[in-house]
Amino acid sequence: MFKKIVLFLISFFIVDFVMAQGGGFPVEPSAVGAPIDGGLSLLLAAGAAYGAKKVYEFRNKDNQDEENEMK
Repeated sequence: MFKKIVLFLISFFIVDFVMAQGGGFPVEPSAVGAPIDGGLSLLLAAGAAYGAKKVYEFRNKDNQDEENEMK
């Protein structure tokens, strides 16, 4: 218990000595952020292609299952 009290007192009194660094001068927003259109459109196209492939495989699997049942 004594250690906790001492630790509390030390941390309480050291607050005066520890200060965060102040902010600098504001920077003008001269540069525009990175464009996300190129990467986003590629990601959407890849997702659509992957989804189309999965649908094609699912339909093909159903057709093969029906053909195997007929034999």
